[in-house]
Amino acid sequence: MRDRTYTADAKPGETVTVAGWVHETRDLGGIAFLILRDTTGKIQVKFEKDEMDDDLVETGLGVHRESVIAVTGDVAEEPRAPTGVEITPESLDVIAEADAQLPLDPSGKVDAELSTRLDNRTLDLRKEEVKAIFEIRAEVLNAVRNKFRELTATEINTPKIVATGTEGGTELFPITYFGKEAFMNQSPQLFKQLMVGSGLERVFEIGPIFRAEEHNTPRHLNEATSIDFESAFIDHTEAMDVCEAVVKAAYEAVEENCQEQLEALDLADEFEAPEGDFPRLTYEEAIQRINATGKLDEQLVWGDDLPTEGEKALGEDVGEHYFITDWPSEIKPFYIKDNDDDETLSTGFDMMHPTMELVSGGQREHRYDNLITGFEQQGLDPDAFEYYTKMFKYGMPPHAGFGLGGERLIMTMLGLGNIREAVLFPRDRQRLSP
Repeated sequence: MRDRTYTADAKPGETVTVAGWVHETRDLGGIAFLILRDTTGKIQVKFEKDEMDDDLVETGLGVHRESVIAVTGDVAEEPRAPTGVEITPESLDVIAEADAQLPLDPSGKVDAELSTRLDNRTLDLRKEEVKAIFEIRAEVLNAVRNKFRELTATEINTPKIVATGTEGGTELFPITYFGKEAFMNQSPQLFKQLMVGSGLERVFEIGPIFRAEEHNTPRHLNEATSIDFESAFIDHTEAMDVCEAVVKAAYEAVEENCQEQLEALDLADEFEAPEGDFPRLTYEEAIQRINATGKLDEQLVWGDDLPTEGEKALGEDVGEHYFITDWPSEIKPFYIKDNDDDETLSTGFDMMHPTMELVSGGQREHRYDNLITGFEQQGLDPDAFEYYTKMFKYGMPPHAGFGLGGERLIMTMLGLGNIREAVLFPRDRQRLSP
């Protein structure tokens, strides 16, 4: 609509046409009100029944909630109206009538189960607080891109249909690809490593990853958004520096540009971007601190992965974002480089929010012979990854990087109870539609 005015831009003394959804109507006898909602907010439409055409009043008060309408009329100041102004309509057109019975209440006055909300995501996003999550998500991704570009990284897009998995045959979604077996990619890891050996050297990608995990928890998805970075000629400590800078940039952008959305989520007063350096604990220090909390039934020993309960106990103890470094080599993927001074330790790291893991990263093994040995030690066939391994014969520089879970970043940033709230149309074990 070329002559449309957003509700937030309607000023007293103007004649405007606004268009949006019927949020609610209130009939007070001789006078009635319709609240129209668009993406910028709400505006009150006033019907003075004795002074208006009967058909106009009947149409305005008879239209169902969530119908799409266009209203043309004069804007006047009205302090008692929700936004301080109201429209006296000259005309009202019903563009798309909504059913009288809705599967959920977009006004938010009646709560709905998460499954019902996800089944009716379009309606769900008409709620201010839900829309705010995705406006913040967009701001986060924009800030992340800007920080990577500031750090001279080139954005890339890698294949999502692959011949082999990043970490072998587990947790893979198989597909048929012109009569051949193929898989949905678990990670851009191998491809982004190949790019640091090219003329690009420093790259990032924001894109989907697919993992056929059996987990059905509030923090797991089968299709997720991964924020990946890889750079030549840096080590794992420098990769952690980049990781920390990117996470801080995301928080700072939300704090600066999303106050309205934070208010919709009741977070404006408590939201703060992290300050200071994130603590860096070694794996050994981490298990010692977890054991010292006394919150696990059994003490952790060297080589154990950290259970969810252990992560939670450590997060409560640390109380802020932090890194875990110097993981045992045996529990990190084949492409993670061992520590030069102690081969039992890897250069792998995880970055943690107090409530969960957000990032996995490290320095990569860039020497061909060592890489092949790593494959064999983890029971993988190097020949299946020849497209990847052969490039390490042609001059692969030292390099490091990380993968950051986009939804987990949003979930922890906003304190969401379920990761599916940070995804428009989640994919998990039960949900393939919408």
